[in-house]
Amino acid sequence: MIADPTVFAVAFAAYFAAHQVGDHWVQSSCQAASKGGTGRAARAACAKHVLSLTATKLLFLVPVVLLLGLSVHPLAAVAALTVDGVSHYWADRRTTLARLADRLGLGSFYRLGSPRPGHDDNPTLGTGAYALDQSWHIAFLFVGALITAIGGTA
Repeated sequence: MIADPTVFAVAFAAYFAAHQVGDHWVQSSCQAASKGGTGRAARAACAKHVLSLTATKLLFLVPVVLLLGLSVHPLAAVAALTVDGVSHYWADRRTTLARLADRLGLGSFYRLGSPRPGHDDNPTLGTGAYALDQSWHIAFLFVGALITAIGGTA
């Protein structure tokens, strides 16, 4: 199984750009605030976020593939976006990524910059949790681009 390096590079660039837009502009404030909570509403908020994010990635991928005349098998793109979407949902439920960070000895970094309980003393994106979240997502954009490129040879 040989992957097309051009498809890999283009897919990664499209997925990365779309991730930035989808994770920060398309996601609603309600989804961002509640997707990591407990209960059905929180799971639904996370699912809606992932669906809109996945649609954004597809909207970025299709035009560049068509404009550049690349060969991407539709099933490879679906598989790539599915793997990415599942990994994104898993991480954005928050407790899952926090547990992984704890198991890997990164719990202190994960909590770096978090507001203290009962305080709003760091209302920024500059936290360890955000850094680990984004690096997790980028790793799966890489995986998704590889999956997409494998289908590029069909």
